[in-house]
Amino acid sequence: MAKSSFPIEYSHNLPHSDRMSTLSQSAIAKTVDPDSADSIFQQALEWYQQGTVAGFEQAIPLLKTAYQLYQEQGQMQQSALSGLLLGIIYKNLGQLEPSLEYVQEALAFYEQSADRVGMADSLNQMGLIYQVQADMDRALDAYRLALDLYQQVGDTGGEAYTFNNIGVVYDRLGQYQQALDYYNRALPLWRDVEDGYGEATTLNNIGVIYDHLGEYDQSLQAYEKALLTYRTVKDRLGMARTLNNMGLYYDAVELPQQALTYYERALPLWQEVGDRPGEASTHNNIGYVYANRGEWQEALSYYQQALPLWEEVGDRKGKASTLNNMGYVYANQGKPEQALEYYQQALSIRQAIGDRPKEALSLYRIAQVQQEQGQLEGALETLKPAIAIIEDLRIKVASQELRTSFFASKQDYYEFYIDLLMQLHQQFPQQGYDAQALQVSEQARARSLLDILAEAQGDVSAGVNPTLLEQKKKLQQQLSLQEERRIQILSRSHIQREAQEIEETIKTLLDQYRAVQALIRVSSPRYAALTQPQPLTLEEIQTQVLDEETLLLEYFLGKERSYLWLVSSTGIKSYELPGRETLEQSARDFRDALTIPIQRIRRKVMEKTAFALSEQILGPVAEELGDKRLAIAAHGALQYVPFAALAVPDLPEYTPLIAHHELVNLPSASTVAILRRETQGRSRAPKTLAVLADPVFGQNDGRVSSTSRGKAQPLPPDLERSAKESGVLFDRLPYTQQEAESILALVPTPERLEGFGFRANRELAISQELSQYQIIHFATHGLLNSTNPALSGLVFSLVNPDGEPLNGFLRLHDIFNLNLPSELVVLSACETGLGQNIKGEGLIGLTRGFMYAGSPRLIVSLWSVDDQATAKLMIDFYQTLLKEGKPPSQALREAQLKMWETNQWWQPYYWAAFTLQGEWIDYSTSRNDG
Repeated sequence: MAKSSFPIEYSHNLPHSDRMSTLSQSAIAKTVDPDSADSIFQQALEWYQQGTVAGFEQAIPLLKTAYQLYQEQGQMQQSALSGLLLGIIYKNLGQLEPSLEYVQEALAFYEQSADRVGMADSLNQMGLIYQVQADMDRALDAYRLALDLYQQVGDTGGEAYTFNNIGVVYDRLGQYQQALDYYNRALPLWRDVEDGYGEATTLNNIGVIYDHLGEYDQSLQAYEKALLTYRTVKDRLGMARTLNNMGLYYDAVELPQQALTYYERALPLWQEVGDRPGEASTHNNIGYVYANRGEWQEALSYYQQALPLWEEVGDRKGKASTLNNMGYVYANQGKPEQALEYYQQALSIRQAIGDRPKEALSLYRIAQVQQEQGQLEGALETLKPAIAIIEDLRIKVASQELRTSFFASKQDYYEFYIDLLMQLHQQFPQQGYDAQALQVSEQARARSLLDILAEAQGDVSAGVNPTLLEQKKKLQQQLSLQEERRIQILSRSHIQREAQEIEETIKTLLDQYRAVQALIRVSSPRYAALTQPQPLTLEEIQTQVLDEETLLLEYFLGKERSYLWLVSSTGIKSYELPGRETLEQSARDFRDALTIPIQRIRRKVMEKTAFALSEQILGPVAEELGDKRLAIAAHGALQYVPFAALAVPDLPEYTPLIAHHELVNLPSASTVAILRRETQGRSRAPKTLAVLADPVFGQNDGRVSSTSRGKAQPLPPDLERSAKESGVLFDRLPYTQQEAESILALVPTPERLEGFGFRANRELAISQELSQYQIIHFATHGLLNSTNPALSGLVFSLVNPDGEPLNGFLRLHDIFNLNLPSELVVLSACETGLGQNIKGEGLIGLTRGFMYAGSPRLIVSLWSVDDQATAKLMIDFYQTLLKEGKPPSQALREAQLKMWETNQWWQPYYWAAFTLQGEWIDYSTSRNDG
């Protein structure tokens, strides 16, 4: 039985949420009489504060005695306090019935005495009990009542405490954006009251959310901050919790030995303080490590230790986790019936307690077993509700970045879904399963791009609290200031250290900026009214996207099998291709061969690898292609492939694919449809062409005044190298002005904008002036940040004529704020078509920013291009586009063929990097003249 690549589920320890504001503020003092109620209470409190099971058990009889004495003496305030503490201790021991009874009695007293802090504390404890019982509605009701009371009396610590607890509930419900929002509201309040323990608790919980969303590096950062504080205050419970969760991080990034080390550090701490849920959680997670190694019996032994601990404390969520994991072990041991039994038990619990993310996981696991048993139709019906849950959870994450990472973490569901449908297609080829698989492929790719393109059609800031909009504006200004600092360090020493500090500051500001954007979306009436765009069906692709002259080639790379769908306006054919690893290696070999420095070797190796990859991904459909335009929705490593340079299959000598076909690249077919809807009926810009080219990057440029150049001291070679690596020093591109002048000569003076040299600056790039032009051409350096796409961008003039530094960086987050209702944007720069490759989303980079800003099509590059060759390509492209009136995709093809046919520029390295992304219909015939 094949082992699934989906990670085995692990359980988080419940985020800590206890707070005893009433107890910590208690003025009870020891008295001389050791038998007095106050003295007995104090002894109980000391036992409680040890945080161990033994301490809790010692405290209970003392508290009961104090409770009774206080009642007999009429000290009802202290009696209620004793009862509340008894409730907390019983909850910690997993004895929920007596816990709830004592807390309810305390609440009744506080209500009679109108003690709002006592009422709030009691309501919080009730909320915690309801949480363990998985009664989330009642937990939320209790917390909201408590929050209102804390706010009435101005108890900032209590407010932070309750925000944290509400976040825990939303975490348990799988509503991660809401959970994160509440934790982020708690965090500054903890800092206001200088409560390090509370701050650490919330930081730990934030780490849990980032883990759920697949943002593993951010989760580790939060855990490390939390652990540092817990160590400072010597909180063993907090340390255990955080060490456990840090183990989860190392599991997620596939460093199992480090994960095991952290779990083994957490386990004795749980046992020392007597936290059975925590101990169960870590036993469960250690089992996860062994299961991932295929050490099934060792994994089972740890799961079997966890299970009775979950049962002892009545934690059904944890019990379901371990049951599900045991099912996974049995499935991999070739025991499907036992696996199904355990999966079904886990599923029943999860459905009962409303744990929707894990309900989806159990359904997924059951479907896998059904597939292995040959029950393909049953597996399909089991899987469909799991996909529906994932889709619903995805929509509820308002932050686009977090939504993207969450969706990336669920891609195995979609891969399995596609594989299942294609297996059914093989058995029943006439029942349309391949069309369903194509729709799932669309469902699994570029969804965030689809979302933001729909969002671009309406101003989501309308009706939003002006304070949020002002926050967004200030953060944009701060980001701009940090970019200016980057330029100012050029003439200083210690450039690397300062550049790193600035990068850290920018990253922090970007996180804040994204958080504000998410809040704007959540609070926007227009955003709430937006209908979430749905991926297209086969029929919709055929009627809304394709025409008689265009074929769609959509790829999906799977672990064991990959697939290709060939779709025309009237039909569909599907093909099975080799697995992901094989295709990725071929793609890497081909791309690497394009850049081998020795020309003779390059040609031989390039042609060999071009034929090899072409045979794999185009060979099966070669006879179907004719001379049609090919719209290519690539996937995985194929997104880095210049399809134009692939060999035409079945020819004896190398001929590039571009010789037979016009080519267009798509994030997905569905994005084309939404781009068309966005631009339909839009008035065209009144002028033709704006060109920004040949910026001035430094004081050593000959265009800077001689006085200023004399003041600039050249950097030592090592610092110059560091400056370039840090993205603050660039060489001039001498051919870009020649390129720009030749292009502009094709357009009458009133119809064009010339931005050369110092005028090729950021201020012009973000100005409304550019919105007056149908074509925007940028000829400059590009910046690729594959780790943080928001920092990718274009570079404009970094100094003014006097040599004074300017912010010349146009980052992706800036591009999203542009208004460019152009017909075409050309990014004549290096690597402008690349970005961070995220599972389920594709390459996140400049393309989506300019599409959001209003351009339905772009020409971008896949690697660091040659300056002179690019100038020639662009001049030929614009000659065909502007003088002959051909559409962009055809004009690009003819320019590339012209270079291939020359002795000097035949190598694909010089011309194949540039691709057309997005819409291909000729804008000159489809636009509205207004």
